[in-house]
Amino acid sequence: MRVLVIGSGGREHALCRSLMLDPQVTELHSAPGNAGTEEISAPHPVTATDPAQVTELALRLGADLVVVGPEAPLVAGVADAVRAAGIACFGPSSRAAMIEGSKAFAKEIMTAAGVPTARARACVTPEEAAQALDEFGAPYVVKDDGLAAGKGVVVTGDREQALAHAAACERVVIEEFLDGPEVSLFALCDGKTAVPLQPAQDFKRAYDGDEGPNTGGMGSYTPLTWAPEGLTEQVMREVVQPTIDELARRGSPFQGVLYVGLALTAKGPKVIEFNARFGDPETQVVLDRLETPLAGLLAACATGRLSEHPAPVFRAGSAVAVVVAAENYPDAPVKGDVIEGLDPIGGAYVLHAGTKRVNGQVLSDGGRVLNVVGTGPDQETARRNAYELVSRVRLRGSHHRTDIAR
Repeated sequence: MRVLVIGSGGREHALCRSLMLDPQVTELHSAPGNAGTEEISAPHPVTATDPAQVTELALRLGADLVVVGPEAPLVAGVADAVRAAGIACFGPSSRAAMIEGSKAFAKEIMTAAGVPTARARACVTPEEAAQALDEFGAPYVVKDDGLAAGKGVVVTGDREQALAHAAACERVVIEEFLDGPEVSLFALCDGKTAVPLQPAQDFKRAYDGDEGPNTGGMGSYTPLTWAPEGLTEQVMREVVQPTIDELARRGSPFQGVLYVGLALTAKGPKVIEFNARFGDPETQVVLDRLETPLAGLLAACATGRLSEHPAPVFRAGSAVAVVVAAENYPDAPVKGDVIEGLDPIGGAYVLHAGTKRVNGQVLSDGGRVLNVVGTGPDQETARRNAYELVSRVRLRGSHHRTDIAR
């Protein structure tokens, strides 16, 4: 298979790494990629959200499979254009991707499908927002209705802060707070059939102890040895299958990965959010543990043959990812600093996220700059290995959490 991966972040480097290890993959391309993906795939400059550009590149490369990593190209219709050109594409249509593109649409789907989730109100005016905040009470949960790169959610006990976030967005969804540990579950879907990958947990807040603003994610780990027995099967039965059935009923079959963000409440698992793509940085640890070759799984989703494919198998042991972020992330990250200390060590390696290569040097080029992945027979060993390599990375002004998977 000739495979083209669209995107430039840590998730895409993780996808490229797994695809490179798959003997079925004879050519691997990335567009636009980063300083890490270009070491293992052929890079191509492209505007990832431009359906015509991506399709033209896929045709020119003779790609057998296009894998769309980020959400913005999916909402922009990149997968629709690629499929219309006769190329298999892993990633939902623009209409199906609205399950991430609009929080209000996602709530509508959940209600229709009977999926357990928080009570919510879609609000446009300050008056509607104030009424919803009073209805649900503190802690207040205010979500930008549109795409916000994982940073559009404010959870706060400060009513004025909640109102200010609502006022800064065109439309928001305000909902009741769901209490309990959070879990991320990815389900691979071909429009009708869905199979789960291994659950993971990520850490959204910028600083230790879950302090500071929400981010795109500061670290993750898998497996979750503390998760209730039968959790994955319950979520597939009560959340994933009803959701993809409802989307199919509406004429928008979901082909790709449905990301389910869950809170394990006292009343059982409830959905916090849906995403239409692999989560970042959970993908980095989940794919590290995936033993089944990736390309065949993604191609089965893209071609409607997932029911014919063997169920995914995972390696024993644990993986922990720690994000190294640029100075001032998540507000106004500083870019252009030299990064050193990227060589792997026993039990740990680096996946690039916000990086670029200039004159042979790797420079920071985003907020979340690197994902350092540690592995081991157990969580503590994987964690220790990850932080040992983090300690060797040199990036001026960078910061990371020290409590990932503690």
